[in-house]
Formats: sequence, C-alpha cells, structure tokens
Amino acid sequence: MSDSVPKAEPLISEGLGDAEPRARILIVDDDERNAFAASQALESLGQELVVARSGEEALRKLLVDDYAVILLDLHMPGMDGYETAELIRRRRRNRDTPIVFLTAVFREESHIFKAYSAGAVDVVFKPVDPFILRSKVQVLVDLHLKTQEIERQSEHRRRLLEENALIHAEKLAAERALRRTEERQEAILRSLPIVFHSRTLEPPFAPLFLSAGVDALTGFTASHFIDEAGFGLSRIHPDDVAGVIDGLTSAAKLGGYSCEYRWLCADGVYRAFLDQGLVTPGAEGQTAEIIGAMMDVTDRRTLEQELGQARKMEAVGQLTGGVAHDFNNLLTVILGNVESIERRVTGDERVTRQLAAVRHAAERGGALTQQLLAFSRRQHLNPVTVELNGLIEAFSPLLRQAVSEAVTLVLDLAAEPLHVHLDAAQFEGALLNLAVNARDAMAGGGALTITTTRLAGSEDWIQVTVRDTGAGMDADTAARIFEPFFTTKDVGKGSGLGLSQVYGFVRQSGGEVSVDSKPGVGAVFDLRLPISSQSPVARSPFPTPVEAPRGTERLLVVEDDPAVLALTSDWLQELGYAVTTATNADAALRHLRGRKSFDLLFSDVVMPGGMSGFDLARKARNLRPDLGVLLTSGYVGDETAVWENEFPLIDKPFERPALAAKIRALLETSAPVERSAAGK
Repeated sequence: MSDSVPKAEPLISEGLGDAEPRARILIVDDDERNAFAASQALESLGQELVVARSGEEALRKLLVDDYAVILLDLHMPGMDGYETAELIRRRRRNRDTPIVFLTAVFREESHIFKAYSAGAVDVVFKPVDPFILRSKVQVLVDLHLKTQEIERQSEHRRRLLEENALIHAEKLAAERALRRTEERQEAILRSLPIVFHSRTLEPPFAPLFLSAGVDALTGFTASHFIDEAGFGLSRIHPDDVAGVIDGLTSAAKLGGYSCEYRWLCADGVYRAFLDQGLVTPGAEGQTAEIIGAMMDVTDRRTLEQELGQARKMEAVGQLTGGVAHDFNNLLTVILGNVESIERRVTGDERVTRQLAAVRHAAERGGALTQQLLAFSRRQHLNPVTVELNGLIEAFSPLLRQAVSEAVTLVLDLAAEPLHVHLDAAQFEGALLNLAVNARDAMAGGGALTITTTRLAGSEDWIQVTVRDTGAGMDADTAARIFEPFFTTKDVGKGSGLGLSQVYGFVRQSGGEVSVDSKPGVGAVFDLRLPISSQSPVARSPFPTPVEAPRGTERLLVVEDDPAVLALTSDWLQELGYAVTTATNADAALRHLRGRKSFDLLFSDVVMPGGMSGFDLARKARNLRPDLGVLLTSGYVGDETAVWENEFPLIDKPFERPALAAKIRALLETSAPVERSAAGK
C-alpha cells in the first residue's frame, strides 16, 4: 500500500476561489489492515489521507507538511503512540495539531488518562466504528478548515487595507474588491450550519460579531447577543455554566478553548452546542480577541446516547440469557423432585405444606427468569394472530381486579377490528404489569385508560396507549424505567422487572414502546405493534392433565445436566417408556447410527461440544426421517426464530404431567406403533 491515498486534487492554501479547500489527515498505524480500514472510513470526507507505518515515519512527514488531524495508533513496535505524541507536541509547528489515539489494547482508565495527558483530544477503540470515526474526524477537520478560512480572510483584508493606504489611486477598486469579498464571505457563512463569532478575551466575554446563521441556530438575532453582553451566558444550562467560563478564562493562557454545553433556545428547548475558538492578536492599538465557531451537535449526541443505551441493553440481555439457562435447569430439578415427593407423601399435612412452599418459591424463580428472558428478547414466544380489541375486553375483568376498586378502568377501543400477530399470554402479562404499576402510582385512586387505535396515515401499525392519572415521573426516571432491576418502589415491593418485561416482549414482537410522563400529571405508555394481514385464530390452550399419560415406546433423552437427565429419565421410565440417555449430541448420534430403534428424540437445545439440540434434531431426521422430535431449553438464544416452526419445544422448567402429555401427543401424531414395527 502506498504512503498516501490517491490525491484527487492539490490542497488550496491561498485565496478565496470557488474550489473547496482540503485538509491533510495523517494516519499512523503499523498494521496495514487497520490503516486501510481507517482510510476507507474517512475516504468519503474528501480530504487528503496520508499513511505512516511508524512513529519515526510520521515525524518525518510532519517536517514537510501540516495536518488537520493525526490518527495515532497507541500500540506500535519501536516508538509507541505515547512517545510519538510527546515528540509531536515538542515541535512548535505541530503543538496544536489535534491527535486522536486509536487502540485495541489499552482500554483501562489509566491508559486513557495517560493518552489525554499525552495531548490527545480523543481516544477511539478498535475495531473502529466507521461512522463514529468519520464523525469525530469531520468535526476536527471542519474546525481546521474554518480556522484556516478565517485566517485567510483576515490576511486578505489586511492586504487590502495596506494597498488602500499605499495606492490612493486604486482606492475605489480596492473598496469594490473588498465589498465583493465580504459579500462572498457572508454568503459562505449563511450557507454553513455553523455560527462563526468573535468575542472579548475578558469577562463577560462579550460577543463582537456573530454570523447570520445564529438566527437559525438559536432563534435569536445577533443583536440580542451583541447589545446585551451577558445574554449568551445567561441561557446556558446552570450545570454547564462553570465549565464554559473556565474554558473561556483559560483561553488567554492556552491560546484557545473547546467546550460543549446545553443552551436554552427561543423555543424553550435546550440544545447541545459545540463551541470552539482561538485567541487572535488584535490589530495595531487593539486588544486580542477570541475567534471561534459554534455548531449544533444535539442530534449527534442523541444518536451516541441511543447507541450506548442499545449496547448496554444488549449486554444485559446476553448476561440474563446465560443465567436463565443454568437457573432453569436448577428449577427443573427442584420442581421435578417436589412433584415426585408430593406423589409419594400423602397424609402428612406438615410435609405437604413445606413442599407447597418450596414449589411456590421455585415457581416465583421461574417467573423472574421468564421476565429476564422477556427483557433480553430471548424468551420462547408462541405467537398467533389475534383480534386485539377482543383480547383486551376478555382480559379486562382480571385487570379490574388487579387495580382495585379505588382505580377506575376505562376501555376506549377502536371501532374497527385490529389484527396483531403476537403471544396473547405475554401481551396480557404486559398489560397486567402496566396496570399494576399504574395502580401503585395512584395511591389515592384515579383512572386507568386503555386506548387502541390504528396510527393515522399508517397501514402498518396500531397503538395501544395505557394512561394513568398518578404521580408521574421526572425525565431521569422515565429514561431508566425499562431497565431491569430499576424500580422507584420501596425495597421489597418490586423486583424492577415488570416494565423490562413489557419492553422486551414488545420489541421481540417487532414493535416499539415509549413513555411520556411529568411529575404530577401521570404517565402515558405507548405500545406500537405491527398490523397482521392474517385472520385471527381462536385461542385453545393445551390443557395439562392431572395424571400423566403412559406409554411403551423407545425414547432417546439427551441432556448435559446430570440432575435434569436423571430426573427426566426416572419420570419417563416410571411412565412405562424404554429410555436410552446421552449427555451430548455426539453420543446421541452414535445411538441413532446403531441398530436400536427409537420412536422419539427428546433433547436439550443448549449443550456443550459445538452442536446444539437443533443441529442434533436435523441430523437425527436425516438418519431416521420418521423419528419424532421434542426439544427443551430454559434459554433458546437468537436462533429460535430459525427452527421454532420446525420442531416443537417445551420450556424449562417443565413438570412431569406436562412433559408426559407433550410426548404422548407427538407420538400419537407420528403413528409411533407403525414406526416401531418397522424398526424391529
């Protein structure tokens, strides 16, 4: 790879011509792939990209050319990023060149602090997100180019004034040229989404000039700032004022400043501004002043926050999924042994009561695990197309009972039928969670209103709105309300998983959920769900028999957890089945390749060895096309959408009657007698 990305055109360093100025960006990385990746990410900026393979090569290039920004790898052989940055900063010409460190190794806080101490303006972790890298570099390049533009304009004006004094005969021509230049500058300033400004170097840092774009940026004209010296500072968010004043105060010593703050615009909304400036010496007989640029970064910051929140939610989801797998195995063993003991112990009221307490605790643990899986969008759903209004009406008696007589439940349902493809039981659970939270927020009573409607102008979405008249929430609380384990209730009065279950279920169903609330005015939860074009089906829950059905077929049971395997095997043998066990997929395949015939494969989904229960089921069907298959898991992961319609599943923790009924139904559907005869 050459030292420089192909150049489209030479840099423009003088004049105010129509050609767009370009900046040089130095990429320092000993790894050719990383350098190429950075170059690809920044190519669309249209700037000149120069690559150096080492710190020494970078220093040689800095002796020849100036750069708008330096992307410097921290971990390099020989001269590392810290040493290179120190040498760059020693040279006066490059002292203020922004350095952005790139690292895939040094992620600890101490390294990051050291990086900033070495003169970095930012640290980006590898693998680099092209959008984030491009956004950060764009800001630095824009500041560099705009600063150069201001310096060029200042120099141009100075030359015109000198020529005016020296050549009186050309005064008129010089004035006309100056006027044309100023008009061009003004047109440029109006076309840019940036406000250029100058201000005094002493408190209250009174504005001297603001470009025309200030109206669009703030909603106020330039005269508001210039006529009232403290106007700009007075509308900065109170929490940000001290930082802005510190930055402006230190500008005289440091030669410039850069700060970000929230500013109250004319529409009453705070927006985030990035404000950067440099100290420039005044003309003869005048004091120095600050010349800078200000831009609105609200959307960019919002996007970064949303990305960070999404990554946090995904990390929590992965954690809860792993915990759920092991926890549901434990619950399966606990509930299974409780059920076995209950069948053997009769007449002892004390033991029966103790077993009931154990069962209740285990079932509560299972419910909490399901809520965690719901939040992480890894629960096993059984979606069907339902008519939403009818579903809510049928569920309303339970809702009225849950909110108590002090709260009035109002249903404002759409006149037209609304068909949605979802898990009806999970939707009812989400409504119940919202209703219980609303009840707790209306301690003195109130009204809970559930509204359904097709979104205006949309053929794809319907909205369920749950509105209460309770105490409401502030913005910080509302921003965290869907996080697992976050609760505003007293200790012991809430797990903090109810609303996280609502969030996870709606998102897993292809929808969106949001909350709008203010203290004292209640809360409004909006659940947006995709409309289904299919016809609704009647709900027919599969009844779990009190007595487990029996059978004599041959079953292959595959489970890596010894306790779960022993329990399941004992159950099925007690019911009359011939059971062969395996602890992993490889052992199960050896049985299937043997001479012994099997009527049904019952396998866990998540197993060690690199082959899941889903993979095993497909291989088993290839070996024995008539083999029945039933899968089980307490956590099915992201691949459930691929196979959930291919193989039936029973969720952990399962109990003996439910498992026996499921196996019996599958065997009878698959004509096990004929298959067994064929295998003999």
